[in-house]
Amino acid sequence: MSPEAPRTGRGLVVTAAVLAAATALTSCGVVRDLTGDRERPDTDNSAETVEEPREEEVEADFPYTREGPVFLDTGQDVPTTFSITGLERTDDYMVLHYESTIRAPLTGNNTTLGLPPILVDPVSGATAGPLQDGNDVPYGSVPPRTDDMFPVETDATNVHRLYFPRFADDVTELTYVGSGLGAMTGIPVQDVDEEQADPEDPDGAEMTGGPGDPVPEAGDVLEFDNRRPDGDQVEFTGGLESFVDSETTSTTRDGDKETVALKADVMFEFDEAELTDEAEEIVREAASSVANNIDPEQREITVIGHTDGKGTDDYNETLSEERAETVRDVLEEELGSDHAFDLEGRGADEPVAEEGGSDDDEARARNRRVEFEYPVDTADIDGQSAERDDGVLGSSDRNVFPPADFVEEADAEVVATETYEDVELEVHPLVRDGAYVISTVSLTNTSDDPVTPDLTGDDGVLPGAPADFTDGTLGGFQLLEPDSDLARYITYFQFGEDDMGPFADEVHEMQPGNTYQLIVVFSAPPAEVADMTLRAGPFGEVEGVPFNN
Repeated sequence: MSPEAPRTGRGLVVTAAVLAAATALTSCGVVRDLTGDRERPDTDNSAETVEEPREEEVEADFPYTREGPVFLDTGQDVPTTFSITGLERTDDYMVLHYESTIRAPLTGNNTTLGLPPILVDPVSGATAGPLQDGNDVPYGSVPPRTDDMFPVETDATNVHRLYFPRFADDVTELTYVGSGLGAMTGIPVQDVDEEQADPEDPDGAEMTGGPGDPVPEAGDVLEFDNRRPDGDQVEFTGGLESFVDSETTSTTRDGDKETVALKADVMFEFDEAELTDEAEEIVREAASSVANNIDPEQREITVIGHTDGKGTDDYNETLSEERAETVRDVLEEELGSDHAFDLEGRGADEPVAEEGGSDDDEARARNRRVEFEYPVDTADIDGQSAERDDGVLGSSDRNVFPPADFVEEADAEVVATETYEDVELEVHPLVRDGAYVISTVSLTNTSDDPVTPDLTGDDGVLPGAPADFTDGTLGGFQLLEPDSDLARYITYFQFGEDDMGPFADEVHEMQPGNTYQLIVVFSAPPAEVADMTLRAGPFGEVEGVPFNN
């Protein structure tokens, strides 16, 4: 018998329970599975073609299906068919219905690797992990085995459901990750008075793995006991944190907070606290960005100065506070008296790049900065256009599109191919999904042996890159706009200060000849950007990657 489990690892705390189940496999299997061809539209990337991000009604066409090999901790990485058969919204929660079928034999205990099950509203950036009880056990289909595994067999289909926190009524489509087969965009939300009835006679519930117990066979459709939320469930809700960099500024949007960092080396002369003429104009543009993005109900701005680690603590704190005061004065002049300002100088206490390494100069330059942070209303998408705004910081421009349609074969079209050691990279068209961009790539092991590629070494990550946005095996990937200096780093899931991880797949041991479909997610550029350059870590830069929507 063969069990299957969701991912292992704790990049996100929300994954703990969802990753707990492993698969014990022989001729049949056991698994904890929590887990199309389309013509390219003739798109005119002008402001007039941008649709409203929310649609009142979306036509459903279930099931939504993906197929391909999925990373397993044993390296067996069998081809899998994953289908979402329903996504219900009741008055209390969301219910995800899905089916999973392995297409090759598994042996031993197996655990799936990759992103945990997460629902994403791509318009607002709101995210939700599975509802769990006080013991970190997710509600939904109940594994019949004492080791918390589900039985699986080649070409037998397991039918599951999984519960999530409820999304707001105006959310009509969601993106799902957690299948191990990329991002499943455009899944319609079905509003129901009551969720589907529990299975009446779940045959899979009898497959406990004991002597003489039934085992699945090819062609079986297995259902399991279902455990509904009982009112004591723990919710995991959060948002997406994005980082956009330029030569003079960078902007981080973390849920309901936005932080703009002005790079001190282009703002101030050495050892000075007065802005240069060019820098003052940049701060005035930043003020326009604040006016556009700040929550009108909370006009509170905190200005914070930072230095690198050189010099004494007292000197650095004084210089950082003086520079923050200079920036505060210009912002206050531009924004007026209806904004409240707080001022802090933190010296070298909060570096964003690690100093002392081979990229010490670049790291110190990034740490010398003045930041200002302010609240934003993630539910308010009015004024968050998909056009390029004039007179504001490009790094702070938030561009919101409708959710992407579902695509069965996200890897059908290949726009570029690159090679690094024994791994071949295929780059597929970009997809705008709400306020984000999904980059789908395929990696193939071209050697005769298993390979775990090192994609984050000296060739993978830019010198001085912010440590918080270069984590994970695809941390060296960025999207570059060809006609600007903007670089978009990987977006992060944020479920709390200590519970975050990259919105990108991890690369594990790759089996010979296998091709793996992976995703990396970034914030979206405006509609006028028709193609971008993918900085693909050690594979180099791939220019002219188009959008397919």
